[in-house]
Amino acid sequence: MANLTIRFFSDCLKRRVTFQMVLPNDVPVQRMDGAEIPGNPYQSRPMKTLFLLHGYTGDADNWVPEELAVKYNFAIVIPNGENGFWLDGISTGHAFCTFLGEELIGYVRKTFGLAMTKEDTYIMGLSMGGFGALHTSLAYPDVFGKAACLSSALIVHEVAEMTPGNSNPVANYEYYRECFGDPETVLESESNPEVLVKKLKAEGKAFPELFMCCGTEDFLIENNRQMHRFLEEEQVPHTYCESKGVHDMVFWREYVEKFIPLMFG
Repeated sequence: MANLTIRFFSDCLKRRVTFQMVLPNDVPVQRMDGAEIPGNPYQSRPMKTLFLLHGYTGDADNWVPEELAVKYNFAIVIPNGENGFWLDGISTGHAFCTFLGEELIGYVRKTFGLAMTKEDTYIMGLSMGGFGALHTSLAYPDVFGKAACLSSALIVHEVAEMTPGNSNPVANYEYYRECFGDPETVLESESNPEVLVKKLKAEGKAFPELFMCCGTEDFLIENNRQMHRFLEEEQVPHTYCESKGVHDMVFWREYVEKFIPLMFG
C-alpha cells in the first residue's frame, strides 16, 4: 500500500495545496509462510478511484480502511476542503467545488492516469463532506459515477433563514454567506442540491448512483429525511438507509463497510 502526499499549485484556490493519496499497487503475492495468496478478481480490472471528503473542522485524512481499497482495487484521493462546504465561495481563492470537480480531477488524470471515466470515479463524504459528495456529484455528473453521502450536512434551508448579525452554535452569518452565497437567494442557486437535481432532469442527463445514510439519533436526521423525500418526489433513484447512531465515526465506519461493497463490488 503506497501512501502519498502531493503538493501542487491550485488556480482555483490561488495557493499551493496538499492532498493525500492511497494506492493499493503493491499487494503481496504470497504469505509469510510462502503459500501463494488466492487471486483477487478485482485486481484484474482497471483501478477505480474514490475521492474522499472530510467534514467541518476536518482535514485530508483517510477514514476508509485500507484493506477495503486492497480488496476492491481502488485508489483513494483525499483533498483538503478547509471549512468551505465544498462549494465555490464568493471570494477569490475559495472555489472548492470547481477545484474538486475540475482541477483536482484533471491533475489526478494527468499525473496518475486514474479517474479517467465516471464509471471508474466515485466520491464519498461525511457531514459537510456528505453534502459535498452529493452536491459535487450532481454538479459534475459526467465526472462522478457514484456518490456516498454519510450524515450529510444538508443545511441549505437553514442557511436561507440566516440574517446579518445572527449566528448559530457552528458559525456566523458571514461564514454561511461566504460559502453558500446570499442567503436570500440560496434556495434558487446552484449551491442548493435540489436546484441541481431539477437542472439535470430538465437537461435529460443521467444521475450518479446515490447512496445516503444517517443515524436516527443524529441532529441532521430530519435534513436527510427531507432530501430523501425530495429525491423520491423527483423520481431520482437512490439508496437511503437509517439505523441507530449519532454523528460520529462509529456510525460512519458502519456505513463505509456497507457502502463500499455496494459501490465497488
